[in-house]
Amino acid sequence: MPLSSHPAAILSHMIAVNNVPPPQLRSLPRLKMSKYIDYGQLNALCHIRGLQSRSSCSVFSAHTMFIKQYPKIFLQKKHRLPKLFKLEGKRKSIEDTVEYEPQKRDDSHNIAIHVKIAHGGLTLYEPEKFEEEFVEFLDILKKLPIYRTLREHKTVWKMLKTIPDLTCQLPEEHLKILSKSVTSETWVKGSTVVGNDGFYIILKGSARPQTKIHSNLIEKNESTASFIPQRFQGFVNEDFKNFMLAEMHPPSCDATLRQWSTFGTLEVEAQTESQTKEYSVITEEDCEILKISAKNYARFKSEKIKLENKEKVKLIRKCPYYEEWPTLSIRELVALIKWKKFPPGHVIVESGKIISFVAYINSGYCDIYRNIVGLMKLQPKRVKKIQKLVCMGRLKEKESFGEISVLLQVPFTCTVVTGKEVEMAIIEDKDLFELDPVTKQLMLYTAKPTFGHLTDEDVKTEYLQREQKQEWKNFKLRTVL
Repeated sequence: MPLSSHPAAILSHMIAVNNVPPPQLRSLPRLKMSKYIDYGQLNALCHIRGLQSRSSCSVFSAHTMFIKQYPKIFLQKKHRLPKLFKLEGKRKSIEDTVEYEPQKRDDSHNIAIHVKIAHGGLTLYEPEKFEEEFVEFLDILKKLPIYRTLREHKTVWKMLKTIPDLTCQLPEEHLKILSKSVTSETWVKGSTVVGNDGFYIILKGSARPQTKIHSNLIEKNESTASFIPQRFQGFVNEDFKNFMLAEMHPPSCDATLRQWSTFGTLEVEAQTESQTKEYSVITEEDCEILKISAKNYARFKSEKIKLENKEKVKLIRKCPYYEEWPTLSIRELVALIKWKKFPPGHVIVESGKIISFVAYINSGYCDIYRNIVGLMKLQPKRVKKIQKLVCMGRLKEKESFGEISVLLQVPFTCTVVTGKEVEMAIIEDKDLFELDPVTKQLMLYTAKPTFGHLTDEDVKTEYLQREQKQEWKNFKLRTVL
């Protein structure tokens, strides 16, 4: 009987499978030994006697030992102590130490350190950082002002604010404007720098004043003024000049001007030859000198005054009483105006008193109050008369008051109180009296008493309306609650 094809196929397949060699064995990955485990302690821990015992007593003792020994399998990090420097067998001599000791920097003339201490800063100043800023400052000054960036202008202003001779004479606003036009000049040794056209600051190098000191200071007092800084000459008398020169400027005194020293003037005026020498110095080495031009400063002040006068004219012109005034008369008032600020709630003038100035409100507002006799309930069927202030109106921006009270010396009929911070342009009474008669008559003709149209009946009506509103408000609150 022939064999079926299926068993034959299965048989041949089994024979073929048996002839296939087994796959190659792959090596297992090597286990990495942890550097945080002590494998010797771990092996000893695993072979503690009694762990496999059936006795409960031996198992308990083995378990207790296991718990005690378990923390030892973890390695503890070793803390390294700092290295100990070897002591030298022989001490160096004082001469050797002094020879190799780095020279300490003398910061007694470093203006930045003294300014930082004066402003409450840290006493430990960073000389290296200051040197970097100073080098950058010199590089910026060598550029023309029109080529400097905003950051460079800010750097110059920051450095100028650290110079006391500048900050004590110039307001911060003026110094900020001038910092955008200052320049640096390079002078070689032996040059004569004439300082009558500006204010000079020595940045590098040294110089000495050109004016000589006389040996007999008492007989030649006329020359003493040249040794006193310009800003002090206005209030120094002759006795103090002689004393100061005798103490501070003997013939052998070192009058050398060094870094951050100043000389010159910011006043533009015709000067004699002796005055020119007063502001002149002779360089003793190559110098870098910062210059603030006196002409630039005078031009800046002139432009600032023109701008302020323009604002004052605009303010007065917008006030109702001065709309028809001629410009010439307004300019007479502008020359007498001073700016003044008042805090909120400040009483400018009380009712029944004469005000001491004429005011033009530039910003803010003032409330106008009138006095009235009111009634206050004390007990049932008993009342008391008291003085009360009733707000009758408000003075706003571009309004003026006080003209009639000052010129005619008439007491104010109302009380003026600032509602918030108010900036005013004021003219004091003593200055107003010095005006020409035509201008004073014009002011009397156009101005009117402040809220002079109010009568006692108007004040009573306003007071009653406010009291009724307050009573109605209180009644509604009591009803709701």
